Amino acid sequence: MIKTTAMLLHELGQLYAWPAHKLNRKVKSGELIPIVKGLYEDDSSVPGYLLAGSIYGPSYLSFEFALSFYGMIPEAVYTFTSATYDKKKKKMYETPFGSFSYRDVPPSVYPLEIRLKHEGDYYFQIASPEKALCDQLYALPPVKNQKELQKLLFEDLRIDLEQYDKLDFDTLVSLSDEYHTTNLKLLNRFARRRCNEHNY
Repeated sequence: MIKTTAMLLHELGQLYAWPAHKLNRKVKSGELIPIVKGLYEDDSSVPGYLLAGSIYGPSYLSFEFALSFYGMIPEAVYTFTSATYDKKKKKMYETPFGSFSYRDVPPSVYPLEIRLKHEGDYYFQIASPEKALCDQLYALPPVKNQKELQKLLFEDLRIDLEQYDKLDFDTLVSLSDEYHTTNLKLLNRFARRRCNEHNY
C-alpha cells in the first residue's frame, strides 16, 4: 500500500522510540520502496498505473497509456502518461515502478469524462476512451485538414479503426468541441461525418 512519510512516522511512532530510524531501516531492508520524495510503497509488484495519481496531482491517466489500456492502439506503453491542469510545464518522474509523465489539458475540460476504477486495494482515475483520444490530439502539433487528421489517427497513432467505431460519438463530438484547437475541431467534424455515415 502506498503511504506518505507522515503516515509511516505516525504508525511507527506508536511502536518505536525512534520512528525515523526504523523507517530508514525498512527502506534499507527493502520492506519499503521509495517512489518519490515523501512517498513509499510496500509492495514491489504493484503495477505503476495504480500509483500515478499519488505521485503528482490532481491528475488522471490519459494520452498514450489510456489509449493502450483500452486497446485502441496496438503498442504497449511503458510510460504512465497522465493529465493535469494549470501546472504550466510537463513533469517526468523515474521511479522503481516505471516512468511517469504529466502534462496539462485545458482546465475547463479537465473534470470531464474521468472514470474511477478499483483494483485490489487501490483506486485510480483514468480518462474514458473518448477523453484519452481528445487529450492525445490536444497534445500533438496541429494538422491542416481531414486527410492529415486521418493519417495522424490511423497511421501515426495507429488507432484501431474497429475500436474507434465503438466509441460513443455523441460524447466524442461534445468533448472535442470543448478544446478549441485545430486538431479537435477537425476531430469534431470527422466524428460527426462518420456518425452520419454509419447511422450511429
